[in-house]
Amino acid sequence: MNIQYFEQEKLFKLDTPKTSYVFGIAGKRGYLVHLYYGPRLDSLQGIWDLARVGENPALADANTKDELSYVDCMPVEYSTDGLGDFRESSICVQDEGGHRALDCGYVSHEILRGKEKLPGLPATFGTEEEVSSLIVTCKDPDNGVVLRLKYSAFQDVDVITRSVEVINEGEGSVYLKKAMSLSLDMDNREFDAITLHGSWGREKHILRRKLELGSYRTEGKKGGNCHQAHPFLAVLSHNADETSGEVYGFSFVYSGNFLAQAEVSQFNSLRVVMGIHPEQFSWKMSTGESFHTPEVVMTYSAEGLGQMTRNFHDVYRSHLMRSPYLHTKRPVLINNWEGTYFDFDEKKILNIAKSARSLGIEMLVLDDGWFGNRFDDNRALGDWYVNTEKLKGGLEYLVSEINKLGMKFGLWFEPEMVCPDSDLYRAHPDWAIQIPGRVGRRARNQYVLDISRKEVRDAIMEQVFKVLHSANIEYVKWDMNRPLSDLGSFALESDRQGELYHRYVLGLYEMQEALLQEFPNLLLENCSSGGGRFDPGMLYFSPQIWTSDDTDAIERLSIQEGTALIYPLSSMGAHVSVCPNHIVGRVTPLSTRGNVALTGTFGYELDTTKFGEEEITIVPRQIEVYHRFNDIIREGDYYRIASYQKNKEYDCYQVNTKKKDKALVFFTQVLNEANQKSRIVKLQGLKPEAAYRLYQVTVEDEEIVKDTGKLLSGQVVMQGGISIDRPWGDFKSLLYYLEETID
Repeated sequence: MNIQYFEQEKLFKLDTPKTSYVFGIAGKRGYLVHLYYGPRLDSLQGIWDLARVGENPALADANTKDELSYVDCMPVEYSTDGLGDFRESSICVQDEGGHRALDCGYVSHEILRGKEKLPGLPATFGTEEEVSSLIVTCKDPDNGVVLRLKYSAFQDVDVITRSVEVINEGEGSVYLKKAMSLSLDMDNREFDAITLHGSWGREKHILRRKLELGSYRTEGKKGGNCHQAHPFLAVLSHNADETSGEVYGFSFVYSGNFLAQAEVSQFNSLRVVMGIHPEQFSWKMSTGESFHTPEVVMTYSAEGLGQMTRNFHDVYRSHLMRSPYLHTKRPVLINNWEGTYFDFDEKKILNIAKSARSLGIEMLVLDDGWFGNRFDDNRALGDWYVNTEKLKGGLEYLVSEINKLGMKFGLWFEPEMVCPDSDLYRAHPDWAIQIPGRVGRRARNQYVLDISRKEVRDAIMEQVFKVLHSANIEYVKWDMNRPLSDLGSFALESDRQGELYHRYVLGLYEMQEALLQEFPNLLLENCSSGGGRFDPGMLYFSPQIWTSDDTDAIERLSIQEGTALIYPLSSMGAHVSVCPNHIVGRVTPLSTRGNVALTGTFGYELDTTKFGEEEITIVPRQIEVYHRFNDIIREGDYYRIASYQKNKEYDCYQVNTKKKDKALVFFTQVLNEANQKSRIVKLQGLKPEAAYRLYQVTVEDEEIVKDTGKLLSGQVVMQGGISIDRPWGDFKSLLYYLEETID
């Protein structure tokens, strides 16, 4: 087992293949003190010195005159509130008298094989052979609050997960005002922080800044639809890059409000906290009740950001995503949204399907506008029945005709929303989230349904199930197009209104789990106005998430780079769209649009009946490339070679098979320059001793995979690089394939 407790030294040690995590029990009160997280340790001799318990101020016990001094600098394992630690706390508990203080000491621990499920929450999983877990129980004897600190360490990937269960064993009710999932203290070693930021249409741009005295935070407070920030934080040595340097990565398995903060204290120590955002959060706990925080996935890399990325990719592919589609090629789909918007009928959709099928496209997805009185975005959300005025014969006829073409069929829903102009709202206006006496603010002319209420969840899912049972619907796109505001629920008592945000997310998880239980072979894709809800919690339910509504290939370079920093390429919804692009107006070559979309699930977002000769020729070749190389992209190791976000000229990344015998190199020249030489790019992750044959993959010639005649040493291409000729023009993309040669 890769978790040990050393009784004499009072030390816990958690090991992954290349890392160790160590903390101990100190003092008469049994404080949990964090000691080490980094490269794997074989011996713990002298590790208690890292706690500085003998220095001034020293670890205080009950009989000392100054109990505060050490508390404010002690590297605690889970920071509490109200008793002298003035750094960011991880938990705040208020009693019935309005007081807030928590002083928890060690009581017991349990080491077990496997991993507990988190009730109602998505979380990583593993067999008894793949993961071991540690549960440390601490208690405040004065108010009866118990903390069960949960850790799991994986055997096959350098990842440790953390979460907390809070239990009220006191006599009266208490109110959780804050409940972080992770707290980590360590010395500040000239760290930088990386977070992901953006807005609608430009999600997950990478931001790196130096950590200095004070706090740096990234946060989401929109209830689940948040393009501006992301539940991820990395702290890394100032000199760390893709291939070298220390990196600590933290990813939050949650789809609601979040806070991730790095704080440098007066003593130049660093505290990282991550969890549910405390703003507008409160949770009432009566005697005997408990609260489970969502899970944080953390990883350490001594080999730069690239290894952090591959650790996250591996753990999410193997221990979070559950879909039967996970390790299979997804059908190449066409979504009609940018091709038709609301202007369609069954004839137009069938014509698109017929032309798409002739090109090799395998699934048609019918987007917004097929239901109720939905002729624009001002009405009918919540009325999930087929609009037979648009679709004569209903879905049964349409799907049957599309299936006859040899195509699959998918459908768009937005189950969490309701329009004021809808049958549902007229019947149940109290089902919308709202503050009594106030007129709620609309976004996209819609309100948010209070899915914290079981009767609301059941009514919506009953409609959705009826539609999905009516025809052979094999894919669902679950959208969510506005944030939460005007927080109020008619179903919650006044002292429980602060629970609404979290109960909403729990309701969402219950709905999606019910959907998958009812339709276990369904391909589910989550979406929130693009990438507003691209998070690990959603990956637990859907193997792919729509990355952004911005499908422009050049904009997607930065969006997909930031997304791929954490998430497997197979999870990124990526489509080829029409030019000029509908959002930015850019004209980009079809081959470039195809290459960028290959780094994802791959599909099309346009009207195939309007294709010219170029599209009719190239699209089948793009689909052929997808089928030939998707196994590498879906299952392989991702390496970032160059970043357009940084250099503003070109973008380059690489995907290798796990065996390192094959690789794809994607190169996009954004802006060309006059009188410049070819670019030399250093590849990564190959076998130094192997020889590789180099091929160019092109959809603009009849021969799609062309042998360049070059045989390259793995050592040479990694230490020296390969030469890539500059394409003539802007926005040009090249794709190379390397295959090991066996003598």
